[in-house]
Amino acid sequence: MKKTFSLLLLLASLLAGPAASAQLYEVRQSSVNHEKRERSALKVQVDGTPEWTRDFWQSWLKDTYNIKVKGNGTFGVGKRDIMVAKQVPASSISGKLIDLYGMVTAPSDSTTELAVFAAFNADTYFDADKTPTEYAALRNIVTNFASAARLKAYREQLAAAEKELRETEKEKERLEKERVSLSNNTQNNLDKIEALKKQNIENKLKSSQDSAQLVVNAQQMELRKVRLQRRRDRLSTLDKK
Repeated sequence: MKKTFSLLLLLASLLAGPAASAQLYEVRQSSVNHEKRERSALKVQVDGTPEWTRDFWQSWLKDTYNIKVKGNGTFGVGKRDIMVAKQVPASSISGKLIDLYGMVTAPSDSTTELAVFAAFNADTYFDADKTPTEYAALRNIVTNFASAARLKAYREQLAAAEKELRETEKEKERLEKERVSLSNNTQNNLDKIEALKKQNIENKLKSSQDSAQLVVNAQQMELRKVRLQRRRDRLSTLDKK
């Protein structure tokens, strides 16, 4: 019951976290500098590192829209600042082939900003005024990505929190076992000490008794020596007669 309550608290804190940032997971209109010109773009900030956002953006596009984005290099080597899918079909945006771009930056240690923009060709980039239909469709894609990213981040954060809780519980169990072991060991030592104290008292008493007995023994020895000497003297006198 306690574990379930702890997980509910963790989940509540995860759900409440984004409310503190008005921009997190909210898609907004902005611009980026590309090919020496300002291009209209849609930006969204998400929980996660640039690496996490870059990887999820590419995998999500491929799984959701079958759009393969280049720019991640081979095995992570040779990454470019801009991820791009050149002249790809995107029926959810337009019946024409389009160029789809994505850029990631890190406004803070815990969040990443994804900027998405698109074009029909090098001369015609999507714009809210000039290509409103395509631009609105692009916004819808970025909005869907933001929702998916938030869900993925929550799941990963919850999984991490559950793992931390399990590790804490294991550490608690280990410490409790160690405490019991030390307590038992201490009690055993105390019992041994008490037994040794009792033995010392008995030893002192026995030693005192032995000392007294030694005095008696010494006295008896002297008496017996004297008695023995007398008998020797008497025997010597009888032998001379």
